[in-house]
Amino acid sequence: MAEVMLRFDMRLPAFATASQADLYEAAIEMCAWGDQRGIPSVHLSEHHGSEDGYCPSPLLLASAIASRTRNMRIYISALIAPLHDPVRLAEDLAILDTISRGRVIPILSGGYREEEFRAVGKGLGVRKQYMDDIGPFLKQAWSGETFTFEDRTITVTPKPFSDPRPMILMGGSSKPAARRAAREADFFIPSGPEIFEYYREELKAQGKPDPGPMPAAPSTVTFVAADPDAYWQQIAPHVQHETNTYARWAEKAQVFSPYRYFDNCDELRASGAYRVYHPQQLIEAARSMVSAQPIMLHPLCGGIHPDQAWQSLELFGEEVLPTLNAEGIA
Repeated sequence: MAEVMLRFDMRLPAFATASQADLYEAAIEMCAWGDQRGIPSVHLSEHHGSEDGYCPSPLLLASAIASRTRNMRIYISALIAPLHDPVRLAEDLAILDTISRGRVIPILSGGYREEEFRAVGKGLGVRKQYMDDIGPFLKQAWSGETFTFEDRTITVTPKPFSDPRPMILMGGSSKPAARRAAREADFFIPSGPEIFEYYREELKAQGKPDPGPMPAAPSTVTFVAADPDAYWQQIAPHVQHETNTYARWAEKAQVFSPYRYFDNCDELRASGAYRVYHPQQLIEAARSMVSAQPIMLHPLCGGIHPDQAWQSLELFGEEVLPTLNAEGIA
């Protein structure tokens, strides 16, 4: 079945016409709307110091979303863990786990943008040790017991809602990251299938259960419109801003990224990375999707105005989602 998911990163480039407050209000309302219609998850992201206002505090946004939803899982995808004090991170996640009754799932990542680390007085070199330590640290912290870490005596209270503790997921693109996740995390979100296979082998070598093949990842961002060509013209600068900014960041940091740089919107549309479907087209596409291939809705992508975003989202809810549910596709 094709799982439907929402995504928000809160970019607002200079050419966008909405305000930052408009975007945050809309994102929270859209999650409440999705929760009422059975959309199972939302994915929030973290970056710092971005000129377009990319969300630097997904934990705060997650808290607001948790207060307006009852069933939706809230993934922090990804949480750049080394930028956070570990004690405060454990406390914040414990409270989020309590507010959401266990629905917030952090995906811990080491990060890759040097300027983000400089802003908090760190360098990229801290990542390995921090990521090696953070899994065991959180497990101890969430036990409620007093323990010693780096010659400090620490007690994190209150204990989280989840029993025995919240889930810990880790992301990465290297063999050391896969080994670390196999050792310390509950699951691994890799950059590609090859590194996931290495993770599976590491789990088996440690005598842990094989999780099976890598779960399908969304291959496109999906929008719905009665007139796809007209809607594309409205959103094209926004989605081009998103993919081009990610591509520039990755190129500067010399890391892998699924995002590519596009000189014009026609080439971007032809790539299929972002698609605007007529409702019936999306229904037909969903029928042919491989098992568990997600449909990712990113309604405010690149600062799309909430009025335009709601047009796509509500059309999906009215003309697509009921059919997907009736046919068991979503």
